[in-house]
Amino acid sequence: MRSKVKITVIRKLGTRDLFGDTPPVHATFEESCPRCNVGDVYIVPEDGSCPEGFCSWAYADIQRDITHLRFGGNYPFCEEEGTAVQCCTDGLRPVFFKLERFSDEELPKAVGE
Repeated sequence: MRSKVKITVIRKLGTRDLFGDTPPVHATFEESCPRCNVGDVYIVPEDGSCPEGFCSWAYADIQRDITHLRFGGNYPFCEEEGTAVQCCTDGLRPVFFKLERFSDEELPKAVGE
């Protein structure tokens, strides 16, 4: 059984949040990733592809966890079944996402709807 998954942006960190004024490599000091905002919601289509408007790099980072949830898996470190918290692998501006499995009856609204 394949379920749908909602991706919610829950936190963004910038280079200064992680390293102060001395990052380990030359980096621009953007506050955080400009691709999304805290509170944005994306719905993974039934085929499991990257949602429209979602960062394809971040999707590549969290796709295995989305697939695990889509096919009924759970994580023992999350008390609520069907959920996970993951982040992209941008080492200078990571974005954190809450992933939630849901049924058609619980269809949430996505960004732009």
